[in-house]
Amino acid sequence: MAQLTAAPLSALVDEPVHIRATGLTPSQLVCLRASLSDEKGNLFYSQAYYKASDTGEVDLEMDPSLGGDFVGVHPMGLFWSLKPETPLKRLMKRDVMNSPFQIQLKLCDPDVPITNRDSSTLTASLTLERWYVAPGVTRIEVKEGRLRGALFLPPGDNHFPGVIDLFGSGGGLIEFRAGLLASRGFATLALAYWGYDDLPRQLREVDIEYFEEAVNFLLRHPKVLGPGVGILSICKGAEIGLSMAINLKQISATVLINGPNFVISNPHVYRGEVSQPTPYSIELISSNALGFVAFHRVYEQTGDVDSQYFFPIEKAQGHFLFIVGEEDKNINSKCYAQQAIEQLRRNGKENWTLLSYPGAGHLIEPPYSPLCYASRIPYVHPNILWGGDVIPHAAAQEHSWKEIQKFLREHLISTRTSQL
Repeated sequence: MAQLTAAPLSALVDEPVHIRATGLTPSQLVCLRASLSDEKGNLFYSQAYYKASDTGEVDLEMDPSLGGDFVGVHPMGLFWSLKPETPLKRLMKRDVMNSPFQIQLKLCDPDVPITNRDSSTLTASLTLERWYVAPGVTRIEVKEGRLRGALFLPPGDNHFPGVIDLFGSGGGLIEFRAGLLASRGFATLALAYWGYDDLPRQLREVDIEYFEEAVNFLLRHPKVLGPGVGILSICKGAEIGLSMAINLKQISATVLINGPNFVISNPHVYRGEVSQPTPYSIELISSNALGFVAFHRVYEQTGDVDSQYFFPIEKAQGHFLFIVGEEDKNINSKCYAQQAIEQLRRNGKENWTLLSYPGAGHLIEPPYSPLCYASRIPYVHPNILWGGDVIPHAAAQEHSWKEIQKFLREHLISTRTSQL
């Protein structure tokens, strides 16, 4: 009798799962399927075909997928190849504290998918729980002065390195990465800066003093290690993260995922000084055959080539980790990281690390997250093309997540230890 096993059945989303099918006939062709519904009822699904061994087993850690959503030996392929049934939906956990994503795994006989109904025979199934917070992690709503967000604290009475987590142009409060980072030992503030609670409904300007307040709030917390904090940021958040690192001496370590090295769209204001947005060329916006819009060329005549627009990154006192998806179709992030690094070099600085991933797109997220190739975001009319190829993007996410934690520990914990 065929059996399907997976271990562990309940785990954090960045932990791998060992999936096996046993009790098959030798060389039997089977289909493994995964599916989940998000909190809004949107369905995501994947499948792959395998041939059983001479002993009637399929082990995803050793056996290659012969077809389906990926080919080759990829133990977690059924997770990172999940795709939305309704196009342009992005898989994103909202309530990270009270419920996991539940992934249904099914072992089926292969069936040609040419009808509206599934006529394949189900032989075994199970349900996996994928959590964004570990047991003991606490969430504290932040509503202090102007600040709006959520602070995630690891369990225990220790002092923990502090990190501010910033997302991009979609606005709102996004907590899944902060919860996961807290599960790995970081006191993490998921910080909203527009489109949430009583914050501005649209982003008109970036007030760096707001983010300075967040830094000071984090450092005042009795469980935060200090004397500096880290930043984990992507897209528009990385633009702000870089500006913070330059202006705020408390920033010891900054992770910049696919961000620019100049001001985009909204002026930055700090203590009376205003940095204006970089001009762009609207005629360089492009779209593909599906109507997905790419913006990565719009600064070719300004920010890509003219240093007058660049942030003065050499003024930053902390360290940088640049993470680049070389197939980013939203911004020319590889060019911008290289420009920033060259600027540091010219000023005699070696406070940077670059991780550049061929085939990875814009939305580099924690391990085993599905590639979001294109999606809709609030207040932007066209469907945004983020880019990326599924397999190399998945590899980039798995590798970069480990490197992010290593980098933050090195510059937030080691620095503190060396000062004692």
